[in-house]
Amino acid sequence: MKPHARRHTVRTAAAASATPGSRPGGAPRRSRVLLALGLSASLVLAAGCAKSENDAAGSDSASDSADQGGQVAVEPSPGAKGCTVDSYGGKKIDLENATVGFSQSEKEANPFRIAETASIKAEAKKRGVKLLTANAQSQFSKQISDVQDLIAKGVDLLVIAPLNSDGWGPVLKSAAARKIPIVTVDRQINAEACKDYVSFIGSDFVAQGGHAADQMIKATGGKGEVAILLGSPGNNVTTERTKGFKDRIKEKAPELKVVFEQTGEFAREKGQQVTEQLIQSRPGVDGVYAENDEMGLGAVNALKGAGKKAGDIKIVTVDGTKNAVQGIVDKWIYGVVESNPRFGPLAFQTLETFTKGDEVGQSILIEDTIYTRENAEDGLSRAY
Repeated sequence: MKPHARRHTVRTAAAASATPGSRPGGAPRRSRVLLALGLSASLVLAAGCAKSENDAAGSDSASDSADQGGQVAVEPSPGAKGCTVDSYGGKKIDLENATVGFSQSEKEANPFRIAETASIKAEAKKRGVKLLTANAQSQFSKQISDVQDLIAKGVDLLVIAPLNSDGWGPVLKSAAARKIPIVTVDRQINAEACKDYVSFIGSDFVAQGGHAADQMIKATGGKGEVAILLGSPGNNVTTERTKGFKDRIKEKAPELKVVFEQTGEFAREKGQQVTEQLIQSRPGVDGVYAENDEMGLGAVNALKGAGKKAGDIKIVTVDGTKNAVQGIVDKWIYGVVESNPRFGPLAFQTLETFTKGDEVGQSILIEDTIYTRENAEDGLSRAY
């Protein structure tokens, strides 16, 4: 994300009163400009159950937190690629009369997934759009069958939070046969935009890794040994957050060495287990970079169990959950790079713009905040 890029915000009335976290290189702030996808190309080209759950317009259980902290789409450089109904090979439809299918990838024990699903349901309910949902319970084969089931049920549009980046061929073929537009959120699929799917909406994960590295360099003075708790293999989030972190360390702090890498599978329990192994094998490690908050909180549990004190080992994480931000306040966590899960408003605005025949970006990137010890207490109201 470029420092000079203009920002456009999807917000609700509730979000307007929320206290934001700080942005990289600046004081806490949040634009209140409504994202107007489709008004011009420059605004839109921004970079467990066995059966599906059917929700006519979302669920009343979608928490009020779905409306907090609207996402900010970053306007890219001129020439970024867009997609229209005509170029995609679809047809114009009225979103209000359409049925949207949403496929969630993971068990909703993770606060990110809880907030993500709540945001999708809340926006569908707000718009009066019929929504069918399914949760893959962290099983990729189930997610594929879930989406095939949504297609069979007659959805007009699909929003998918992919578990893995590969293996989507059968779904893409089925959707193409029925000319069903697909928008992916949070994770990308390895396919061709504006052919196999319309748009990806999510964070710049390489940039997130870079911001995490900046926090680790600051915490350690740029020297020592650090460990990485990797996310789940097989998706672009893990690959890119790792690349961003390592590249920034190599560039800015060559005396800070990555001496340990192991997957914690984006899970708290696994993160704790891996950190317990780390403490035994590398007792002198200075920092831990956890590629999501849940693994980072697992690392905190491991350090507490080993008799460590808050701050003995510097921990930097990615997500922005309340528990992790509270960890900064309590001095167990040094910094948290936000990954905003509230995709509902931006996803439905993208679908509305596209189905009207206007152009949307093939890659719509959102800007994330950074929580530090300077703003964490105030930022708790924004965290999810």
